[in-house]
This record gives sequence, C-alpha cells and structure tokens, in this order.
Amino acid sequence: MIDGNLRVRLIIMAVIGAFSFFSYLGKESVNPITGERQRVSLTHEQEIAMGMRSAPEMAQQFGGLSTDPELTAVVTRVGERILARSVAARSGYPFSFHVLADRNTVNAFALPGGPIFITLALLSRLENEDQLAGVLAHEVGHVIARHSAERLAKQELTAGLTGAVVMGAGSYEMGRVAQMVGGFVTMKYGRDDELEADRLGLCLMAEAGYRPQALSGVMRILAKASGGSRMPEFASTHPSSTNRLQQIKAMLGDLPRLCQTGVARPL
Repeated sequence: MIDGNLRVRLIIMAVIGAFSFFSYLGKESVNPITGERQRVSLTHEQEIAMGMRSAPEMAQQFGGLSTDPELTAVVTRVGERILARSVAARSGYPFSFHVLADRNTVNAFALPGGPIFITLALLSRLENEDQLAGVLAHEVGHVIARHSAERLAKQELTAGLTGAVVMGAGSYEMGRVAQMVGGFVTMKYGRDDELEADRLGLCLMAEAGYRPQALSGVMRILAKASGGSRMPEFASTHPSSTNRLQQIKAMLGDLPRLCQTGVARPL
C-alpha cells in the first residue's frame, strides 16, 4: 500500500507536471516568417527588449565593440543587404550588426530581437563577402525562427517537470537525474536549431544575391579553428562542423525546393 505522505507527494507531482505540460502546450503560435507552429515564452516586444538589454553586457564579455569603422561598415552593409532583399525584412525586428574586438574567440551569435555580433577572430578568417553573408544570414535565421523564445519555453517545461519529479520522489538525486535527461533533450533541440538556421541562412543568402555555396567554406573555417578538439556531438548543443557541412551540401542540392516560398523548409 502507498503511505499517506507518498500519496500526497505523488498527487502534487502529478499536478505540477500536468500544469507545466499544459502550460507549454498553451504557448503555441505560428511564426509569420517560417510558417512553423512553435511554442514560445516571449512576445515579439519582449524579445526585442531582452536583446537590447543584453547587448551591452554581451559585448563586454568579448572585449567590447571594435573601433575599426571600416570593418563595422562592411559588416553593417552586408547585414542590411540581407535584410533588404530577403523575407527577413518582414520580421519587424530592429536588426543591428556589430563587430566584437575579441581576436581569439572564433564566434558569431544573435540575441533575441535582432542584435547580431561577429568577433574579429572569425571575421579575419573569412575569405570573401559571400562567407560573411553566410555567417550573418545564419544568425538572422536564428532571430526570425525565434529560437531563443523557443528554448526558453522548453527550459521552463524542463524545470517544471524536474520539480515534479523531485516532489514525487522526495529525492534530490532523482531530481539531478531528471535535470540531466532534460539537459540532453535541450541539447538535441539546440542542434536542431543550428541546422534550421543553416537552412534559413542559405535561403536568405540566395534571396540577397549572395552565393549560398559560401556557407560550406564557413563550416571548413570553423572546423579548422576548432582544431579537431571538441566534445562529442551528443553532448553538445551544436552539431559538429563535419555534420553541418554534410547537411549543407544536401540542402544546396535541393535549394530551389527549400526556398520556393521564401523560407527554408525541412528536408
């Protein structure tokens, strides 16, 4: 028989778990750019506000913004061309493009709502403007796909279910196990986001008149910069550069179909 305390814990676990699950299901909306049904925790306005608040702090983590006006002008020009000539122009996000002074970290990233950054370390390794367009288009893809808002919704779901397990089991160790499982689920979604941003980036590049094939060159640069030393893909939020390169080659072979409606569709 189940004792009274355990019965109460199980009821509370069921209530918390059900509340978290149905709250997550209630966050569904249709992305007006990609046409994807997705679950997000932020409104359009909240995404913009979060990005604007986070941008100065994120820049400081990478040595601040570059003081080279020519490099900044080039990145801004390429970014604005992508916006002006692609479906991203309809997103309503106030995109901005920035060069970070960091000469050691090969990286680029986007914040919710539109701030996009590329480090000098990555920028200096790019071989042409098409590759720069590939990097920026990929980051624009993250923004218009609302990946940050999706990830937050999944994290809230995972936190709620983990709390339910802890409450039901009455064990901190079980809670750690639940967190670990949730972490691997989040990593899987992170890898999917990167591949979706690659798909979107290829289409945005094509719409803006850049060579989509140049994104393959970016992957080779990233693979070389990593020096082959990285954690296994199953334990990373990013797919390996080799895997991404293979996926991009497959996408390039089917690009007309992927981009026929102005946005990338799943393979």
